[in-house]
Amino acid sequence: MELYLLRHGIAEERAASGRDADRVLTEEGREKLRRVLKRAAAAGVSPSLILSSPYKRALETAEIAASELHYEGKILRVGSLTPDSSPPSVWSEIRGHRDESAILLAGHEPLFSAIVGYLLGSTREMVEFRKAGLVRIDVQSFGSEPQGVLQWMLTPKLA
Repeated sequence: MELYLLRHGIAEERAASGRDADRVLTEEGREKLRRVLKRAAAAGVSPSLILSSPYKRALETAEIAASELHYEGKILRVGSLTPDSSPPSVWSEIRGHRDESAILLAGHEPLFSAIVGYLLGSTREMVEFRKAGLVRIDVQSFGSEPQGVLQWMLTPKLA
């Protein structure tokens, strides 16, 4: 399975409601996401499923990804992708969709840096996960502990 981790784009500093979960993407955040996703589409990225944090900025990120990557399925909101979740919770969610060929996850830091390390068998963070960054990790088996292989990482600066 191909796993794509897409960190949300730049978001407003503060939502009108004052709730972190309600912060939306800025225009700059949308533009950087589109640049990364256009490059990803040109490289053949084609998710069979998109999972997103329920936070507004992650959902907007997932919607932009769906549009740019020509995904026509439903975007599933999952609580395991909120910023304070844990890598084992995310792995459990992924394992529940093991029949998919390619899953795109839209979410947040510090969770995504921790997930990358966890999927690669490390107990520590191994990457600096920039806003609008996209990582591909391939997973061949779905045991209790993941054994992923990093394929690539794309940042807005490279796109």
